[in-house]
Amino acid sequence: MIIYLGTDHAGYELKNILAEHLTHAGHQVEDLGARTLDEADDYPRYAYAVAGKVLGGNDDDRGILLCGSGQGMSMAANRVNGVRAALAWNVESAEAARRDDNANVLVLPSRFVDAETAEAMVDAWLAVEFRADPKYQRRLDELEELYG
Repeated sequence: MIIYLGTDHAGYELKNILAEHLTHAGHQVEDLGARTLDEADDYPRYAYAVAGKVLGGNDDDRGILLCGSGQGMSMAANRVNGVRAALAWNVESAEAARRDDNANVLVLPSRFVDAETAEAMVDAWLAVEFRADPKYQRRLDELEELYG
């Protein structure tokens, strides 16, 4: 599994903390930017880059996106067919995103979570497997049917 990271300026510092945390935990990490702190950068390009890598890689590859509120990254990533980006605010919502909705991209609101909470959320999301209960799979199938 490769974990792709992407952020705009608002999540830059937290992305770097998460990259180090994930690397030390033994995960393969690819940082897709931002690589420098630039207050004028925008989230869509980073969401698109991470979405493309997640979909173009192995089935178990995942992405983590960060922006100030998490909303922009969520909206941008979910425009890409096949991406199931979930905005999480705590460990429980991160776990549920993977367990119940098979989220392949986790979005974090960098202005509203501290580094310790973000690390716990990421660890929980990576540890949980999709439940594959028929009702959850039915919902994912319906998403594909309706939106492609």
